[in-house]
Amino acid sequence: QVQLVESGGGLVQAGGSLRLSCAASLNLFSIYNMGWYRQAPGKQRELVASIVSSGSTTYADSVKGRFTISRDKVKKMLYLQMNSLKPEDTAVYYCNRGRPYLPWGQGTQVTVSS
Repeated sequence: QVQLVESGGGLVQAGGSLRLSCAASLNLFSIYNMGWYRQAPGKQRELVASIVSSGSTTYADSVKGRFTISRDKVKKMLYLQMNSLKPEDTAVYYCNRGRPYLPWGQGTQVTVSS
């Protein structure tokens, strides 16, 4: 059973930065396209950043230029560097591959105060 464990969230003021980490129990990152998703209260989960096996990245328009996704295949880690955070970035953040999804982890809460 693959496990995904997200960490690094917290409370930060608008304009601040956080770095999220995702640890996988298997080396997924050489096989699958991986992504960071987020779900704000009352909203559907959305994909904010993805990285394919070749290393190419894509971002949602709302985070482009502020967030950077990266991975470390040796450490089996996925990262999301978040800069210039805004209150609308407040959400629970998850990592996963593209569909079909693996079992979701518990996520990590990011709260941005104005």
